[in-house]
Amino acid sequence: MDNLSRIFKKECFPISLILILAFARLIPHPPNFTPIIAVAIMSSYFFRNIYLSFVVIIISMLLADIFIGFYGHIFFVYLSLLLITAVFTQIGRTIKIGNLFIFGFFGSLIFYLVSNFGVWIVSDMYEKNLIGLINCYLFAIPFFVNTLLSTIFYSYTAFLVNYFYYKKFA
Repeated sequence: MDNLSRIFKKECFPISLILILAFARLIPHPPNFTPIIAVAIMSSYFFRNIYLSFVVIIISMLLADIFIGFYGHIFFVYLSLLLITAVFTQIGRTIKIGNLFIFGFFGSLIFYLVSNFGVWIVSDMYEKNLIGLINCYLFAIPFFVNTLLSTIFYSYTAFLVNYFYYKKFA
C-alpha cells in the first residue's frame, strides 16, 4: 500500500493540473480556444503510462462534456485526442520548453485533420465528396488558428506551472 500511496502522491499534482485545464473549457472563450490539445500533449509528458494518460483525458473530457453538451462528431474529437496522446507518449520525454511550440503545432494539426474529417462525415453541412471535404477543411482554417494559439498558450502554461511546482515543492 505504501507504493500505491507514493504513486498517488506523485501523480496527484499532474492529474489535478490536467483536470483544471479540461475544466477551462467551461469558461467563456473564443471558438476553439480551449486547452484540450494541450491536455493530450502534456498528459503524455506528465505520465509515463499511456493508459493513465488515456483515462485522465477521457474522464476530463467526459466531465466537461456533461456540462457543455455532447455533439455529433464527439467520437472524432476523442479519437484525435487519443491519437495525439499516443504519438506524444512516444516522444513525451523529449518535450522541452524550446520544442513545445513545434509539438503544439503538430498536435493542433492532428486535431484539425481528424476532427474536421469527423465534421464532414457526420454533418449535413458539406457534400459527401472530395469538394465537400476540401470545403470543410478550408472553412475550418480560422478555427485552426485559435486551436493552435490555445494549444501553445495552455501547453506552456502547464509546462511552467509544473516546472515551478516541482522546483519549489519537490
